[in-house]
Amino acid sequence: MEQQQLKRCPIGVQTFEKVIEGNYLYIDKTEYIYRMAYGASNYYFLSRPRRFGKSLLVSTLHSYFAGKKELFKGLAIEKLENEWTEYPVLHFDMSRAKHVDKETLESMLNFQLSGYEQIYGKSEEAVKLNDRMTSLIMRACEQTGRQVVVLIDEYDAPLLDVMHEEENLPVLRNVMHNFYSPLKACDPYLRFVFLTGFTKFAQLSMSGTLNNMTNISMDEPYAAVCGITKEEMLEQMAGYIEHLAISQEMTKEETLLKLKEKYDGYHFTWPSPDIYNPFSLLNAFVNDELNSYWFGSGTPTYLVEMLRKFHVLPSEVGHSLQAMASDFDAPTETMESIVPLLYQSGYITIKDYDKLTELYTLDIPNREIRVGLMQSLLPN
Repeated sequence: MEQQQLKRCPIGVQTFEKVIEGNYLYIDKTEYIYRMAYGASNYYFLSRPRRFGKSLLVSTLHSYFAGKKELFKGLAIEKLENEWTEYPVLHFDMSRAKHVDKETLESMLNFQLSGYEQIYGKSEEAVKLNDRMTSLIMRACEQTGRQVVVLIDEYDAPLLDVMHEEENLPVLRNVMHNFYSPLKACDPYLRFVFLTGFTKFAQLSMSGTLNNMTNISMDEPYAAVCGITKEEMLEQMAGYIEHLAISQEMTKEETLLKLKEKYDGYHFTWPSPDIYNPFSLLNAFVNDELNSYWFGSGTPTYLVEMLRKFHVLPSEVGHSLQAMASDFDAPTETMESIVPLLYQSGYITIKDYDKLTELYTLDIPNREIRVGLMQSLLPN
């Protein structure tokens, strides 16, 4: 009886509209949407590990800026927002462009641009990708009378798998450099720009292209913008916890302790609330089993290659590593440590920060990662 009362968990569902209309469980992050929309900057970048809710966040921004007020009924932003202005939204998903060469990448970008050019028209003079993006932004603004919102999910996906390749990385980076350049040049036409990814721009030597972006990845006000906090879990997932406890023949307290040990422990700044891995937590509730879901969902190729490059064994990951904030900005080609990539990929996380030395202490976040590193990565 209790199970029927619980909403479905949105495993693999990354579209906000589908989550709401399908009556899936939604952990309310709309307060952060409002904060960004009316913040000091109109240009934001967020780095989080894979399967941490970045795509759903981007989709929520899309629905918000498209003025779909009806989808936000009962959520935090309903009490905050009074205007609900409808803006033209250009939403690009770069996760489709993995394991590609230059021609395939350009073809995929062309396909995404063409979809919006059918709506807003295309300039005959605009042939190159950057010119078409510029023309598209200007046309959308002129036709609607409102500035444009540009959302780019996983901006660095086409480059991740070639990070270790001296020949292909500069070629693909040049394509992406040109594609993103209008995001700086078209400032008068842009209301809001939001990019997600794994790596900082400096690591891909793209700082010049995107140096107008405000990086909120390690900002305390956005520490819990992705992932699930203990408070969110206790307040919005109590029924799932009780059901798991019954299934595992444990008390609620024992269940909470197991969930914390297995999936908690992420911090993306310091101080920070404890963040649970959302993918693993939702899967545990759906399957009534405390398995290693996030780790079992795939190890990025680039990480295996970079572990080889730096001669790092999985058994050597963790053990209270230290890094300065500047270490996270080192270009990939000159990177002297794999620590930034391990952190951004979610295999280690911030555990402490010393203001005096400006050093972050990093370690493995939880048991799922600790066991997974040994069982899954070691064979590679």
